[in-house]
Amino acid sequence: MKPSFLFELSGEHKTMCTAEAVKCIEAEADDHQIEKIGPGYVIASFDEDLLQPIADRISLTHRMGRHLGSFDVDDLSGFEDIEIPEGSFAVRCKRFEGMMKDIDSQDVIRKLGASLSRKNDVKLKDPEQEVFILMSDRIHVYLSEKVIDRNILETRKVGERPYFSPISLHPRFARAAINLTGVKKGGTVLDPFCGTGGIVIEAAFMGMKAVASDFDPEMIAGTQENMDFYDLELHDFDVSDISDIHDRFGEVDAIVCDPPYGRSTCTGGEDIESIYARAMTAFDDTLKPGSAVSVVLPHPISSDTLQLESMFIQRVHGSLSRHYHTFRKQL
Repeated sequence: MKPSFLFELSGEHKTMCTAEAVKCIEAEADDHQIEKIGPGYVIASFDEDLLQPIADRISLTHRMGRHLGSFDVDDLSGFEDIEIPEGSFAVRCKRFEGMMKDIDSQDVIRKLGASLSRKNDVKLKDPEQEVFILMSDRIHVYLSEKVIDRNILETRKVGERPYFSPISLHPRFARAAINLTGVKKGGTVLDPFCGTGGIVIEAAFMGMKAVASDFDPEMIAGTQENMDFYDLELHDFDVSDISDIHDRFGEVDAIVCDPPYGRSTCTGGEDIESIYARAMTAFDDTLKPGSAVSVVLPHPISSDTLQLESMFIQRVHGSLSRHYHTFRKQL
């Protein structure tokens, strides 16, 4: 039987965090089972050696670890059956978005700690292992094994790059957009509206073959500068109109892009909606069968040939909402 792992989600988006976790599991673990999805968590079973590859790519999750059990708040007797490896431990607790407000979290911590301390020593500072309680729809207990270092992503946000535009996805969401396609490590990821390169930077860090194009030569040069800054390599790049990407790059495993929008957008005189329409046609031509495009726009968009798999809306400010679409090409 494969072990079960709990993913404690970051909660930055009510549904996108869940979807990203599931897609990361699917991409890295061919043999897996999604056991339970609930407020702030996903529980799934897969081979334990796949936990690290999943942790290396996921962005909208706080931490992951061995699932030790889920319990109803009025019956915590199952705590007696929980066992952890040898070594000192500490119990930590978190309420997801203030759930279970009427339950004394310290009482729950004491009960679990008392059970575990029969075989293991308590050490609140620098323990050998941390056992987490997630108070959500139930009391979920897991052994923390992977903590996602979100500070690293902060160091790559737009203002930290040598060449940047103020309108750019945060690296967390650039990475999430890539993950929503389900592309596997080593796959070719094309951003045909690369701008300053935020998406291809994350694709390269995730072990993908990063490909960049844009109709503006300055953007290609800026993307290359940013890639060099992080000591990353573009698998391929070119100045290219969106309608020419298939002829230039052939079929790819995923397309991920945040096309230009807003009053300051440079379109060469073409109506922006016309560019979007040409882009959807180009995506269909360029994707391998079964592959997906993740496209971020300020409004919903449809396709006559690609199947809409998901769409998530992110409120940015009063006049801007980002719509994260994932379209898949049928086999």
